Amino acid sequence: VSVLKYGGRKKRANPEMPDDEVILLAMKDMNVAKLTATDLPLFNGITSDLFPGVEVPHLDYGTMKRAIEEELRLANLQMIDITVTKIIQLYETKNSRHGVMIVGQTGSGKSVTWKMLRNTLTRLRKENRGAQYQTVRDYPINPKALTLGELYGEFDLNTNEWSDGVLSSVMRMTCADEKPDEKWLVFDAPVDTLWIESMNSVLDDNKVLTLINGERISMPGQVSLL
Repeated sequence: VSVLKYGGRKKRANPEMPDDEVILLAMKDMNVAKLTATDLPLFNGITSDLFPGVEVPHLDYGTMKRAIEEELRLANLQMIDITVTKIIQLYETKNSRHGVMIVGQTGSGKSVTWKMLRNTLTRLRKENRGAQYQTVRDYPINPKALTLGELYGEFDLNTNEWSDGVLSSVMRMTCADEKPDEKWLVFDAPVDTLWIESMNSVLDDNKVLTLINGERISMPGQVSLL
């Protein structure tokens, strides 16, 4: 279903592209970024068997690449090809999913990737390079520095009074904002079962955060999780 939805968006953006190329491009955009170097040839082999003779269309990211290079220069960072590639892959992945996880060792460029993408999209919006680019506002949260009650909210056992959590209050504020600006809720910490367990209904197709007081917060298209 995710591939079909994303393929539909690709088709609307490129109406002249044949359907088999659209589906192949959607599958590549959604999967290549998360494959290891050993798995990538296997994936390419499977897709070439599924789509014999179909060439993978190359979309022109020239405008975005130039903006990325300019942002890297402003941040006094080296211009490394793989960094630019990973920023574009994150852009493609975020377009296809509302919940994205960046995984890598310390110093591998995880923070640089999402921060440069944020700056790039904001720059392209200011330069009016297209409606597909929107200003990005990020809301970093460290869930490992908070208890579950402080993160999601909790009842006071003595007074039965509800106290809002950091995530519930930030999510309520961002989801109520109907401006087209992109809002990224950035969970900047290692993932563990304690805090990620309650995010199941947000990360699946329901896109709803259900709190223990019965409140349900629906996540609109301009809000995403990182």
